[in-house]
Formats: sequence, C-alpha cells, structure tokens
Amino acid sequence: MEQVRGFLAMGGYGAFVWPAFGVTALVMGGLLAASLRRLRGLERALAEHGLTPPGGGARRGGAEGGGAKGGGGKEAAS
Repeated sequence: MEQVRGFLAMGGYGAFVWPAFGVTALVMGGLLAASLRRLRGLERALAEHGLTPPGGGARRGGAEGGGAKGGGGKEAAS
C-alpha cells in the first residue's frame, strides 16, 4: 500500500500531475464530443442535398464507403 501512495505522490509532484491529467482528459473528451457533433451536422447537411454515399458514409461503411475515389454518392451516367 505504501508503494501505491508513493506512486500517486509522484515524488511530491502528484498535486500537479494528477490534476493535469484530469484537465487533459476533460479537454480531450470535449474535443471528441465537439468533433462528433460537427460530423453529424455535416453528414445531415450533406444528406439534405442528396450527397450521402450509398453505404451511409465512410465511418460506417468500411473501406469502400467513400474516400478519395468516391463520387459523392451519385452514380456516374454512362
């Protein structure tokens, strides 16, 4: 138990290290939430214009769901 306390104390710097980890985790979580919210909004806007790929988007459809070769969801006329 003493080893755990020593580790958590971080040689006297634990009062600075652990809150820094906490703030970092909060910021990273906030960035993830904001990014996902923006992605969903952009996907919704694209869907309103009929530009969603047939597979539902690259993040759901795997390797063939859009990408650099994707045509924006519309089939090319031959």
